[in-house]
Amino acid sequence: MQLTETFQRVRQASKRLTQLTDKQRNDILLAVADAITANEERLLAANGKDLARMDEKNPLYDRLQLTSKRLADIASDMRNVASLPSPLGHITKQKTLPNGLRLCRVSVPFGVIGMIYEARPNVTFDVFSLCFKSGNACVLKGGSDADCSNQAAVELIHEVLVQKGVDPDVVTLLPATHEATGELLNAVGYVDLCIPRGGRRLIDFVRSTARIPVIETGAGVVNTYFDKDGDLEMGRAIINNGKTRRVSVCNALDCLIIHESRLGDLYQLIAPLADHKVKIYADGPAYQLLEGQYPSVLLEMATSESFGTEFMDYKMAIRTVPSLEEAIQHIDQYGSGHSEAIITQNEETARRFQQAVDAACVYWNAPTSFTDGAQFGLGAEIGISTQKLGPRGPMALEEICTYKWLIEGEGQIRS
Repeated sequence: MQLTETFQRVRQASKRLTQLTDKQRNDILLAVADAITANEERLLAANGKDLARMDEKNPLYDRLQLTSKRLADIASDMRNVASLPSPLGHITKQKTLPNGLRLCRVSVPFGVIGMIYEARPNVTFDVFSLCFKSGNACVLKGGSDADCSNQAAVELIHEVLVQKGVDPDVVTLLPATHEATGELLNAVGYVDLCIPRGGRRLIDFVRSTARIPVIETGAGVVNTYFDKDGDLEMGRAIINNGKTRRVSVCNALDCLIIHESRLGDLYQLIAPLADHKVKIYADGPAYQLLEGQYPSVLLEMATSESFGTEFMDYKMAIRTVPSLEEAIQHIDQYGSGHSEAIITQNEETARRFQQAVDAACVYWNAPTSFTDGAQFGLGAEIGISTQKLGPRGPMALEEICTYKWLIEGEGQIRS
C-alpha cells in the first residue's frame, strides 16, 4: 500500500490526541473558526478554482459552492461544537458483581475515522471539528471536484494545529484519486471506522468494497404525505421549503404523496414551486388535475423511474393515494430510510404514520429540511445514518465515540 506510511502517522497522532484536555481541544477549534473568518478570501479563491471546472447547471454546483455566508456558518458551527460538553469519559453503565468486581462502561474515541465524500468542502471542516472534539484523528478523502477547496481548508487547519503545538497528522487529506479510496477502504489496523457521505453509487461502492467497518449514511429519497386532514397553507409552506430550500442536499423533498380527496387543492399546494421552475412528474390523477394550471413546460407524466429517485435538482414527483396505508406502502417501497413527513391535523393519523414509517427521521407538520445535525442542536454532523446497527439519523459527537469497560478487583479469581 502506497499510503501505509500516511496511515501509520495518523494512527500515531491519534494516540497523542487523547492526551489533550477538553479545554485545549476547544481552544484549538475556536482558533480554527477564527482562521476561517480571517482567511475568507483565500478559501473562496480556492473554491473558485473548483467552481470554474464545474457546469453551473450541475446539481452538485450548489453543494460545491462556498460563499461568505456559508463560511461564516461553518465557523459558527465550529464554535458551537467547541461549546458542547465533551462526549468522552461519560459513564454509561456501572455495577458491582456479587463477587465484588466493580464494572464501569465509559465513552472513548474510536481512534481514526476515515471520511469519503463528494463535492462538499464544508464537510472538511465539519468532520475535523467533530472528530477533534471527540478525540478522533481523521483521514479525509474528498472528491476531485472539490480538491482545491479541501486542500485550502486542511492547510488552514494544519497552520493552526502547528501554532498550538499539535501534530497536524490528526487531520490528513488523501489524494483525490480512486486509488486512494481503495487504499483507505483496505486500511485494516490503521483506520477504525469509515463513513461515506454522498450519492447512492458512492455508498454502495464503499459498502461492497470496504474491509474496515462502515457506517452507512444513505442517500435521501425523501417523501412527504399530504393527508386528507392536512392544512392547506401549512402544506404549501412545508412543501415549498422541503423542495426548494436547497435542492442538492439529502434532506430535500423528492416526492409529494397526496390523498385523493385533496386533489382539488393540489395546484395551490405546489403553486410556489413554479416560481422556482420545479419540474413536476405527476401520476395520472395528479397530471389530469394540474394540466392547464401548472406551467406545461414544467409538467410531465410520471414513469416508474420517477418514484424512488433522489433528484438533487429542481424536480419532484407526485403520487396520489386513496389512504394512509397506501402512502405508507409507497414509502416502504421507494423510500431510503432517511427522512419522511406527514402533513395532517389529525393526531391519531400522525401517530400511526410515525409509528409505521421506517426511517431515521419522521416528521409531523414540519419539513424534512430540518434533518441536520446543527438544526438538531448537535453542533454539526458527520453524516446522516440510515442504517439500524449503531447510530441512526444525524451523527455528531456521541455517535463517533465507542466505549470500553473498566474493571476493578481486589484479587478475585474465577473458578
